[in-house]
Amino acid sequence: MTRTKVAIIGSGNIGTDLMIKILRLSQTLELAAMVGIDPESDGLARAASLSVATTAEGVEGLKRLPDFDRIEIVLDATSAGAHRLNAAALEPYGKLLVDLTPAALGPYVVPAVNLEEHLALDNLNMVTCGGQATIPIVAAINQVTPVVYAEIVASISSRSAGPGTRANIDEFTETTSHAIEVVGGAAKGKAIIILNPAEPPMIMRDTVLALVADPDEQAIRTSVKDMVRSVGEYVPGYRLKQEIQIVPIPPDQPVHTLAGGTRVTHQVSVFLEVEGASHYLPAYAGNLDIMTSAALRVAERLADRNSRIGVGA
Repeated sequence: MTRTKVAIIGSGNIGTDLMIKILRLSQTLELAAMVGIDPESDGLARAASLSVATTAEGVEGLKRLPDFDRIEIVLDATSAGAHRLNAAALEPYGKLLVDLTPAALGPYVVPAVNLEEHLALDNLNMVTCGGQATIPIVAAINQVTPVVYAEIVASISSRSAGPGTRANIDEFTETTSHAIEVVGGAAKGKAIIILNPAEPPMIMRDTVLALVADPDEQAIRTSVKDMVRSVGEYVPGYRLKQEIQIVPIPPDQPVHTLAGGTRVTHQVSVFLEVEGASHYLPAYAGNLDIMTSAALRVAERLADRNSRIGVGA
């Protein structure tokens, strides 16, 4: 079987973890290049040691590599600002872009929720690690009953947050909040990220709080657990941390309403953890693992679709 050639831009933590996943796990993708801007980066050194073509000259260096014309998919693991420049530089060449930054130039994609809707487009955004972990849960609840408000808290080890992640903190909250609404279906969304400096490093933990009206509690529990299994198909370390909680809102608490006048009656609380596969960083770095696992799923699905309809670079 002919594999689809891909390149990774960004030789930091996320890009390096993604590289190892493609090399170890993918039956449909061939990693043709690893692109960075720091010639001393560990990611570029590892790529070279694994016989992957490398350049430390960014996108301009990528365009000069011998396989550039045959590369169909480019996965960008840099920063939101860098992705905007990279996308503009690659736009004339017809590459498909999978954006692992919060730049959100293209539609938000969460594989378990809406991947099939966007396969014909050329720039797909992977939201954020917190979005990949929590938006499926919001969507699962919303399948049963309208979510008036959804708030997510993503807590990750400070050790697993590299320069790119830290540079994207503001975009994280904005992009994730918007995607909770657009993909998850909540009428209003809010996102919070916590970089926890605890030692030993803590595993990624995510909390989803959703306000709903007159819920079918068993249907919500079933929908959420089905969704956890769906995400777990491509992120093996993704799991519920404890039983789903559905509690009435006390009468003295502020009451939210939908535009149509539906009043909130219950709060749904879902507690998750994401254990990394230890492909590059230790298991506590589930925030990296869920992003790279989701991006791998998207790139493989793009490659499969294009091979079936005869599209190629």
